[in-house]
Amino acid sequence: MVTRHNWTKEEILEIYNKPLMELLYEAATVHRKNHDPNTVQVSTLLSIKTGGCPEDCGYCPQAARYHTNVEGNDLMSVNQVKAQALRAKESGSSRVCMGAAWRNVKDGKEFDSVLEMVRTINKLDMEVCCTLGMITENQAQRLAEAGLYAYNHNLDSSEEYYKEVISTRGYQDRLDTIGNVRKTNVTVCSGGIIGMGESVDDRAGMLVALSTLSPQPESVPINALVPVEGTPMEEQEPVSIWEMVRMVATARIVMPETQVRLSAGRTQMSREGQAMCFFAGANSIFAGDKLLTTPNPDVNEDMELFRSLGLNPQKAFEKKEQPKSVSAEESQYQNLGEKPKWSRPGHKIERNLEAQQKPKAKA
Repeated sequence: MVTRHNWTKEEILEIYNKPLMELLYEAATVHRKNHDPNTVQVSTLLSIKTGGCPEDCGYCPQAARYHTNVEGNDLMSVNQVKAQALRAKESGSSRVCMGAAWRNVKDGKEFDSVLEMVRTINKLDMEVCCTLGMITENQAQRLAEAGLYAYNHNLDSSEEYYKEVISTRGYQDRLDTIGNVRKTNVTVCSGGIIGMGESVDDRAGMLVALSTLSPQPESVPINALVPVEGTPMEEQEPVSIWEMVRMVATARIVMPETQVRLSAGRTQMSREGQAMCFFAGANSIFAGDKLLTTPNPDVNEDMELFRSLGLNPQKAFEKKEQPKSVSAEESQYQNLGEKPKWSRPGHKIERNLEAQQKPKAKA
């Protein structure tokens, strides 16, 4: 199957709305042509700096303006991160994704520490992914030199619905950051969230935005919203397993070579539901008891599920060779002290403003 970059919303909606058995069969067929159906990558998501984020993302408990029970933490040390990475490797993970609650990367000591974390984990023969907010081309090059394997920057939803979720940054900033990553040898991880109140049209719009990128992202996380008390979306109804299966299957068909990642929301899914997602083309999960700040199935539960289904964890660097790490002293790209002007659309989102006025959630 030839990878297409000209999918239309109408075509994607037609796929999404097929009779479920037909959709599953088509997605599983595409999956088998491009991937080992019995191999699933296990990744660990590690929050290296938690809480205090200046953004107003309506789904996020780490936004400083909302009154949630998330305990803020300063940036972890390199040694702390190494210890967590070793623990993740021992439990079967081949990738560590480090997340920092930043709007964008700022040159300085903290970013230098993150670069050292990347070098350290790469030397453990694990894939290293980072999600740090918007980054410039020079910052992307510095991450690449350190040995970064992937950069995560989710589009979250369609461009149209994005304005109903976030007012502190623009959709084009997301695309520009992905463009900066594409100027390096770092792979792109970009997906979104369903269950935020968006329409099926919006879900198709997000898949259009992702699938028409050239090249398509190497990884696409599909998250189900986990409503958190204190956030503007605390009362959203959880999406059904059928919606997740349809989203995974559609993503698999329009992005055949991509790793489709079954991400947030797995605690709300039965084992049978997760198995159906794997059949539909999901070939990556996040393991560990937390996804940044929201609950996640225990790693032992995941390994038991793998055994039941006859699935094997994917080894590191199966899709792309391991990058080399260049030491800080030998780096060709230096701290430029950049102060880029990322956009601040500034429109008002009523539910976000209302959430700021609510008292702190009960512990």
